[in-house]
Amino acid sequence: MTTAPAGSSRDLAHPTCAEIRLEGVLHALSDPMRLRIVRELAADGDELSCSHFDLPVTKSTTTHHFRVLRESGVIRQVYRGTAKMNGLRADDLDTLFPGLIGCVLAAAARQESERGDG
Repeated sequence: MTTAPAGSSRDLAHPTCAEIRLEGVLHALSDPMRLRIVRELAADGDELSCSHFDLPVTKSTTTHHFRVLRESGVIRQVYRGTAKMNGLRADDLDTLFPGLIGCVLAAAARQESERGDG
């Protein structure tokens, strides 16, 4: 894995675009909590802090979900002051797997809508 340029012990490792694997992305998106994070990031379109997300899991589990998303290449995390900011790597993912994120997000929205109507 590649890291951001040296300079801070708070730099987080991220895979390069060439290192992102389809199976890793699909694994990351297969968990409901991680999919929820990705949906919120996509809907907002900007970086969101970890504290923005109100997930019904422990803090350590939330940290694990963010790590899986980062290490699979789905999100990019950077520190801005004391906040860890998260952004969807939509451009990288669309370059590698055209339409994948859009289809997954549309299917998740459709599924949520059907559950709400049921």
